Amino acid sequence: MPSVAIISKPNKPELKEVLSGIIEWLQAHKYEVVLDPDSASYISGHKQATREKLCEHRPEFAVVLGGDGTLLAAARAVAHSGIPLLAVNLGSLGFLTEVSLAELYSHLRSITDRCCQIEERSMLHCRLIRNGRVHDEYEALNDLVLKGTAARLADFELSVNGRRVTEYKADAVIVATPTGSTAYSLAAGGPILVPSVKAFLITPVSPHALTHRPLVVEESSKISVVASLGPEEGFLSIDGQVSVPIRTGDCVECELAEYRVKLMREKNGQKFFDVLRTKLHWGER
Repeated sequence: MPSVAIISKPNKPELKEVLSGIIEWLQAHKYEVVLDPDSASYISGHKQATREKLCEHRPEFAVVLGGDGTLLAAARAVAHSGIPLLAVNLGSLGFLTEVSLAELYSHLRSITDRCCQIEERSMLHCRLIRNGRVHDEYEALNDLVLKGTAARLADFELSVNGRRVTEYKADAVIVATPTGSTAYSLAAGGPILVPSVKAFLITPVSPHALTHRPLVVEESSKISVVASLGPEEGFLSIDGQVSVPIRTGDCVECELAEYRVKLMREKNGQKFFDVLRTKLHWGER
């Protein structure tokens, strides 16, 4: 029997009723259901596994119930296994989780009828280098941010493909994917990239120079940022969800991850510019 994984936003009691309906529908269509721990906290009696081990049950796809944050966390957990994600918006904005609850079952029918499409999104892989050694490694769907903790400017030296580009004196530096170009980078004045563009975006936050502007580089580029933070520590933020302490001299090396996130869409569903207009009110006068 084929299986489907369900990943849910924590601390959202109304999900109990939503999950009951989804599970009933999936079982009626001959799917076995596997729940992540957050989903299992709302409803019992089903197989469960941590998000990182959902792949061991070989689900055909995963239903993600929550907002954009839930999708970002789910993507980092399962993208390496190639599990397609159907992201359903139960949050506020839902720019990435563009499927509404009212549209959920039509999307599920398009999947069972083999009428859906898979949209792949690139991810960033980064290594935190400390004292010449790899301290840790991370993946991000949206962005990586280097920032000081003090309310003052820090220095960030940027290199691309081993060649020095510039030194920012800024609050922070964002390295974003095309998916992340509509997140923190957009708020910091960066451009919007269509998700299919094979590029990464480097955006300084409040740089103390009129000539520093966001920079777009090829996705094959090796990006390196060295932080000079003074006596205080700073932090490396992964998708705005994971925060890792960094200190002066630490280097963050970024490159294209080996795998991509697979998002499931109806073939006649909303297109990228439709979502820009409806969710971000882009182009309105």
